[in-house]
Amino acid sequence: MTLEPLDVPLAIPLAGRLLVAAPALSDPNFSRTVILLLDHDEDGSLGIVLNRPSHVPVGVVLPPWDGLTTGTDVLFTGGPVADDSALALGLLPGPFDGPEPEGFRRVAGPFGLVDLDLDPENARAALGAIRIYAGYAGWGSGQLDDEVAEGAWYVIDGGPDDVFDHDPEGLWHRVLRRQQGDLAFVATPSRDPSLN
Repeated sequence: MTLEPLDVPLAIPLAGRLLVAAPALSDPNFSRTVILLLDHDEDGSLGIVLNRPSHVPVGVVLPPWDGLTTGTDVLFTGGPVADDSALALGLLPGPFDGPEPEGFRRVAGPFGLVDLDLDPENARAALGAIRIYAGYAGWGSGQLDDEVAEGAWYVIDGGPDDVFDHDPEGLWHRVLRRQQGDLAFVATPSRDPSLN
């Protein structure tokens, strides 16, 4: 894949940051995706795609969680790895320095993974938001750093409004559009590269 890197500062991937796919990233698993990075260290990286809601209601796969997720009550496609398993992402209501609720494992800032085996009503009462994802995105050691250096991903700081966005399908455009400089212009490319 040959990508034209933009003249933008290269941010370091860290847990809690967003990975925003460059327009030229043609892999159908990641085209125009926004990923919340859950882990990034010398062993590799793991994240979940935030803007791919499926058409599968949560209650079909996880009946106890029916009606308890934030926004749309469907599973999200978290990525191509282990897509037959589920991860729940939760948001701590502020302040973030207090004790964590039972079954919540902080990832970064107010975000954490929620144990789906716990009582869903108790989890929902303790958290500000919950979404459930089928699968995740994963990279081997150094792979994500290489892809960022090649210009396949933009690393951007995000917040709860991005992660639990009310219109996830428009998230890619909105996250890029609010950036400074060249990144704001990338939000409106044609899907046909010959027209750019």
